[in-house]
Amino acid sequence: MRVVAGELKGRRLAAPPRRSAAVRPTADRVREALFSILGEVGGASVLDLFCGTGALAIEALSRGAGRATLVDTNVSLVRRNVRELALEPSTDVVRSDALRYLRRSRRRFDLIFCDPPYRLADRLEGELDSLIPGRLAEGGRLICESEARHPLELSLPLLAERAYGDTLIRVHAREGR
Repeated sequence: MRVVAGELKGRRLAAPPRRSAAVRPTADRVREALFSILGEVGGASVLDLFCGTGALAIEALSRGAGRATLVDTNVSLVRRNVRELALEPSTDVVRSDALRYLRRSRRRFDLIFCDPPYRLADRLEGELDSLIPGRLAEGGRLICESEARHPLELSLPLLAERAYGDTLIRVHAREGR
């Protein structure tokens, strides 16, 4: 895995062992396509839920996002990537359950990446749908990654949807921009 574009283009990211079921990093080509859809992210505040390796938030930072908060229950890979890429000044790595973080935080973000484990997505869908809009800034965007056969059904307006093999990317928006 590598950073696809921006200031850190080509830099390697620590990834889980190939057979790891705990972390499923977003493929380079999917990240490249996603950021083509998103366009300019300069100065954006980013929240990466279920961040795993942190690849999505790191890609956003490489492309000019201002600050990123990366949340996961296991933060060893993301801490390693943040440290090796010298991103500590622009990141907050939070070891927490994503729902607990959303309930406790009052911050609002311009971009929220949400990539829950596929096996838990159905169970988390309702709470994510109720909690995420309160964390999304006016005009902000929510990017959900899910299994193509079982997309996360969220009530925020849908801007774009693309399938890449078994992966489905949906971009939702909070109105106001």
